[in-house]
This record gives sequence, structure tokens and C-alpha cells, in this order.
Amino acid sequence: MVYLTGAYPSSVIVDDFNKDTHLDIALTNAGDGTISLLLGYGNGFFSAQRAYSISFFPYSLAAGDFNNDSRLDIVAANYADSSISVLLAYDIGALGNEISFAAADGSLLRGVVVSDVNNDTLLDVIVANYGTNTIGVFFGHDNSTFENQRKFSMGFNAHPDTIAIGDFNKDGEVDIAVANHGTKNIALLLGNRNGMFQTQDSLDNNYELPPLFIRAGDFDNDSRSDIVVAYDGTDNIDVLVAYESGSFTKHMIYSAGISPQCVSVGDFNNDMRLDIVVCNSGENTASVLLGYGNGSFANQMRYSTGSYPQSLAVGDFNNDM
Repeated sequence: MVYLTGAYPSSVIVDDFNKDTHLDIALTNAGDGTISLLLGYGNGFFSAQRAYSISFFPYSLAAGDFNNDSRLDIVAANYADSSISVLLAYDIGALGNEISFAAADGSLLRGVVVSDVNNDTLLDVIVANYGTNTIGVFFGHDNSTFENQRKFSMGFNAHPDTIAIGDFNKDGEVDIAVANHGTKNIALLLGNRNGMFQTQDSLDNNYELPPLFIRAGDFDNDSRSDIVVAYDGTDNIDVLVAYESGSFTKHMIYSAGISPQCVSVGDFNNDMRLDIVVCNSGENTASVLLGYGNGSFANQMRYSTGSYPQSLAVGDFNNDM
């Protein structure tokens, strides 16, 4: 099933934005500076898009309740003008006008995620500042405003691209994994409850290629978050399994399609084990790798998609669980 969006859709998420218990779709349209919202009917079908204007070239987005009204709001990271856009939900399935604030000149924002990193029960926004080689954390207030960003350096020419949130050392705190495109490694920031982070040794890869996208999930059911990585320039993905305090075992390499662009995780066969899905932009397919629950995965199964898939999200759209 194909639905119209804006120009050059770049990032997609799914959640229940109108509180009807059905999953909806939100996505950034980098080509025309809009966010599209498609409301789900719970039977696998969706409404036509509602488009909301924000800053030019939004790169990625995330959802969270930023003003404690029990409605999901949306935050977008805008690459072109290094700004962050927040759209507050104000009605059933509708979003308010854009609230925009600057990250920093030259930030060239890429990835954005949402989590409570300082344990104050309020959601914070974490962004990858590709241009300034930092990770920025904006601590949230309960009125949809945020403090000035606190920056954590990734190193010279790191160019952080995407971010994954998890608990990599099993201490119950929020940690951050970062795909550094420039230095071709994965950096770990281990959280310590108050919004500060300890930088771990970076994880190099087998290819000497820049990582494009990372996602976290517990692939071996040991209560530690593991990582799956897609790289620029190889048709494989890496799985890194956590085994100690912020340390990982040797990379496990799995074949995907041509030019894997994005990865996500979910339980696709209802066996209580996390699986991996990859969108392959070079051949218009998605690869599904079923997990065995011990950190290893079956060989890929490929499925056709639309043209040049850039992003993907996972959810139960037809309520058949």
C-alpha cells in the first residue's frame, strides 16, 4: 500500500498520536520542509497525510510528551539551518504551530532521540551535531521548553550521524551510542543519572568504512542493550553484543541487500526474540533477519519496497497480535 507524502521523505516513526489505540505514521519531508502525519485506522490502512510546515531540510524526528498533557508531541532535527522544531499536539490527531530553537551555528543536525537522561521524569532531547562534532543534550522542562544544550565532544572530525539509546552496562541508566561518520567508529556515552556521561573507548569496525545508522536492542536476553550497525559502502550489517560494563564482543557480520541505509528491530515472528529489518536503498528491498535470542541471527529474507528506501519503522498496523 502506497501513500503520498511531501518531497523527499527522509525519516519515519510510528506511534499513537491521536490516542485511539491505533498506530499512526509521522515522517519528515526534507525536500519541502514539512512533517507528514498519517493517522491509522487499525486495519492496516491510513488517512491521507496532514502536512505541517517546519524549517527547511528536516533530517530526522522523534516523539514524546514534552508538556505533560498526555499527548505525544514531535521533535525534528533540521539539517539546513541547525535548528530544532517542536510541534505540540493540541487536538485529537492535530499538531500545533512549530516551536523552533537553535542548536548552534554550523551544527548541521542529523540524528535526534528522546529520553529522560537526568531522571527528573521529564523528557530530554539528544541530537547529533554533525558539523560541530558533538552530541547535544537539551534538558526538558514540563512546559515544552528546554535548557540550552550541554555538549559532549566526539573528537576532531568525528561528524556524528545517528544515535541509539539503551542500557549498555546494565546499571539501569540511559546510555548513548553514536555512529561517527567522520572517524568511522561507534562511540559510547555511559549515563550516570544526572545527565552527565562517561565516554568509553570507541568501537572501530572491520571495514574502515563510515557507519550510517545504528539501533539498540537486547538481542541475547541478558538485560544489556546490544547494537546493530549499517555502514556506508558495504552490503553487510554488524551486530555488536554487550558482555561487560560497556564492552562488546567481536562484531558478527550478516549480509543484507545492496546499500543498506537504515536498520530497526522488532519481534516479527512472535517468538519473544528481537529480529532485525534493514532497508536496502540500492535495490529497493527490505531484509529481515530473524533472531535466535542468543545474539545471533538467521540469514536475511528480502522483500520488495518502493524506490530508494531511506528510513523504516516497526509496528502492528492491523492489530493482529
